[in-house]
Amino acid sequence: MHQYLFHIGDFPVRMYGLVLCMSIFLATGVAYFLAKQDGRWHTHVADIGIYGGFAGIIGGRLWDVFFFDWDYYSHHLLEIPFVWQGGMAIQGGMIAGVLAGFVYCKKHKIDAVALLDIVTPALIIGQSIGRMANLLNGDAFGSPTGGNFGLVYPEGTLAYRTYGSAPLWPAEVWEGQLDIVIFALLLLFRTTNHARGQVALLYVMLYSAVRFGLEMLRGDYTEPFLFGLKSAQATSLAFIIVAAVLFVWVGRKKPEEDPKPVSKKRK
Repeated sequence: MHQYLFHIGDFPVRMYGLVLCMSIFLATGVAYFLAKQDGRWHTHVADIGIYGGFAGIIGGRLWDVFFFDWDYYSHHLLEIPFVWQGGMAIQGGMIAGVLAGFVYCKKHKIDAVALLDIVTPALIIGQSIGRMANLLNGDAFGSPTGGNFGLVYPEGTLAYRTYGSAPLWPAEVWEGQLDIVIFALLLLFRTTNHARGQVALLYVMLYSAVRFGLEMLRGDYTEPFLFGLKSAQATSLAFIIVAAVLFVWVGRKKPEEDPKPVSKKRK
């Protein structure tokens, strides 16, 4: 874990920000590859990545502030932009980023659902890299393992301020690893004769299931939100139910043929 890459005078260049930016750039690159491979809309992917990336950062921060830490930030409003303190909710980031992409697609008359099916695997690989940023920054950490195994965070991190030198469950590490598994499963599912929208819905179900389970090991916030569940667990459960219903519903429709342009043969 290394929070700072170097300093320019008194200004720190944080590994968190560097890796977070890298996750956006690499996710956009993977999305471009997938769209170009598919043959549709790849020229728009870079713009969508920029708008979606900025929207995702804002949405991720606001989701964390209002759903996870409002008791603190309601009394420290000026600290809301301080993302380097930790506090970027992936759920809020994904929702805001996807909504920004939908707005762009509507403006440019692009089939947003079909494009989302194409690039969805890029979203989860970006999330996996983003968890590396959490590890380096010492946030999104687990709860104490109660034994002599686990991650021990250095002084200066939020994890150390919360639990000291106690070994913690590697919740963010396991999530990043499981994100790669989901990435592979989504690529495999894209090769099937799936219905329009099912790739994106499968992503929602798989990631939400992973997040629901790993929240049991998280230690950065412990207060119950609804029916004894943490806020991320409650929202994950809602996402699983809605996505599962929609997955079955759209699956009843006959899978659509890709409306790819057919090149005309010369006479």
